[in-house]
Amino acid sequence: MKAAVIQCSCGERIAARNLVQRSWYPRVFGSCFVYLKYRCPRCKRMGERFIEQENWDENLLRDTPVEVSLHETRRFEQLGKITVDEEVDFHFLLDGEDALKALRDEMEE
Repeated sequence: MKAAVIQCSCGERIAARNLVQRSWYPRVFGSCFVYLKYRCPRCKRMGERFIEQENWDENLLRDTPVEVSLHETRRFEQLGKITVDEEVDFHFLLDGEDALKALRDEMEE
């Protein structure tokens, strides 16, 4: 289960600037964890949180939430960078009469 944001018990969102400590918590068996210790900017309480390494994403601590999920980010990383040949092919594909139909057909493949 992926956490969308990290929140204090009072409901305030925790950002990177509120962290006091961040470290890895390795385990012999099972998954590792990321340990976060923070001070809430609203209620000033100290809190801590363990997040499984598989669910950890640096974007959880950003001030503004991102629209791309962790799954989508990993998928984009696997695709790699766009090559010049792909740009040229896309350009010529848009020049065709049935450009939208061809794009839709290519997306379905």
